[in-house]
Amino acid sequence: MSLSSIFVVLVPAAVLGWCLVTYNQLVALRNQFQNAFAQIDVQLKRRYDLIPNLVESAKAYMLHERQALHEVIAARNNAEGARQNAADRPQDAQAVRQLAQAEGAVGASLGRMLALAEAYPELKANETIGQLMEELSSTENRVGFARQAYNDAVTVYNTARQSFPGNLLAGRFAFGPAELLQVTEAQERQAVRVSF
Repeated sequence: MSLSSIFVVLVPAAVLGWCLVTYNQLVALRNQFQNAFAQIDVQLKRRYDLIPNLVESAKAYMLHERQALHEVIAARNNAEGARQNAADRPQDAQAVRQLAQAEGAVGASLGRMLALAEAYPELKANETIGQLMEELSSTENRVGFARQAYNDAVTVYNTARQSFPGNLLAGRFAFGPAELLQVTEAQERQAVRVSF
């Protein structure tokens, strides 16, 4: 066997091996960021389940703050729809952006409601409200950690699909970019302001 015939066999085999390894790496990374999104989805679902209970418990005490309670429920319902849409298609950048916007509205309205709750001593003293607020606080921390893990997984995936040699295969095999979950509006970055 001559050197040229060995070269003819080894080069295509090496290229094929490289293609297989790169493709499998992209598949694994895509699955990791989709799994990370699923973890966010679980925590958001838990959050959305807690919010109506908290609002219902607070209604009796916050008679003059019905608008804030209605805003929380409306934002929660909108975010639940966006969550379901993004959960069905975590690789869809538009669905993830819509979820981030809806989540911003939930956070803002929930922050206003919790800030208002501070003005009602009997509300703060209620055991059920206290437990729900503690659960919600714990869930918010879990959502934050899940978002961080998701964004880390998306960053690794996007880096692999944009870097050489992954970029040669990513476009050909529909490995599109993944969207980071990030704060979408300037008002979400500001502290909640409450006036009486």
